[in-house]
Amino acid sequence: MRYHRRHSWPLWMYREKMDKVTSLYLHVPFCESKCPYCAFSSAEKSGRDEEVYLDSIALEMALRAPDAGTLDTLYIGGGTPSVLSRDAWRAVIELLEKFFTLSSSAEVTVEANPSSLKHEHLELWRNWRVNRLSLGVQSFDDARLAFLGRIHSSHQAVKAVELSLSSGFSVSLDLMFGLPSNTPGIHEELREWAGTLRSAIELRPHHISVYQLTIEPDTPFDRLYSDSPLMSDGYVPYRYAQWFLPRLGYEQYEVASFALPGHESRHNLNYWSDDGYIGIGPSAWGCVNEVRYKNTPRLVDYAAILASGGDPITSTERLEGERVARQAAVLALRTRSGINWEKFQARYGKIFAKAIKNDLKFIPNDLISSDGFNTRLTKKGLRLGNAVWASII
Repeated sequence: MRYHRRHSWPLWMYREKMDKVTSLYLHVPFCESKCPYCAFSSAEKSGRDEEVYLDSIALEMALRAPDAGTLDTLYIGGGTPSVLSRDAWRAVIELLEKFFTLSSSAEVTVEANPSSLKHEHLELWRNWRVNRLSLGVQSFDDARLAFLGRIHSSHQAVKAVELSLSSGFSVSLDLMFGLPSNTPGIHEELREWAGTLRSAIELRPHHISVYQLTIEPDTPFDRLYSDSPLMSDGYVPYRYAQWFLPRLGYEQYEVASFALPGHESRHNLNYWSDDGYIGIGPSAWGCVNEVRYKNTPRLVDYAAILASGGDPITSTERLEGERVARQAAVLALRTRSGINWEKFQARYGKIFAKAIKNDLKFIPNDLISSDGFNTRLTKKGLRLGNAVWASII
């Protein structure tokens, strides 16, 4: 494996030309246990793992800090950040405050699981800058939680949401559809998914993200179910969420995201606007000055590279020309706003904007709408988004 030294990393070559990045993602690579469907880089922590992690991110923060402006969004994800000890959290906070400047209105999000979320976390985060929590609930049904390998119960999920809300945070819930039904048939699956959404709404979180269970390569579920049907195609439960959630005030502003007014995820909107972000931690992705990069995934490798004065990036890709314009169009079409052609043309050029507009002319009218200034997907278009995006990528 080839590692980039700091003097040879392509991002530094363009530093004098670049805008400062105002979004930061910090990856925490630890979990209480590994879910059988999860393909993210994470593992159970043991021994000196926390100490090694803290020493290593301090070194990487020193590398990345020159590219950061005043941060408008900070997202701490994983893995499961809530498995870090209180002392480790204090150290993370000290490092972030040392190397970066956050605006007074910054959106600061932390991911947490109901099984590891504690009062001490909420107190520490509330007294710092955290104002948004993303809770990995997935389901309010104990049988489904057990199937997914989640180690929290439905009771713990409810208590975690209630505690987070009463502590004053803007709260987002991750919910998963397309799970096997307790009884076969699409009507039963839909009835059970509707129950999940009703249970969530009764708690009145500020934001809900819905995801279909997918079988990712090299996961335990892949080995168990790759050759057997496990799920429906997800179309009906997703369509139901599009119908049900807006009726309760949760507007769909992105393909998987529904929010009460004013509670849209600014950090994720930054991704979908094709703006830059710094990624720190094992397996973290970042994109700075149109250069996308990925860090090495294993903590032991990540720590060794940084301790020796190297850079943990294992791959880089410079995005430019028509390719970056088409990627930006796909990202924009994930959102309620869609593509604003005036801004798009100013950023990516008239030639590429014209080519993408021409491709979109062949999309059926019930999937896409345009008023001459903006082009966006309809609700049906969002349900069939992969087909639309494939036509312009």
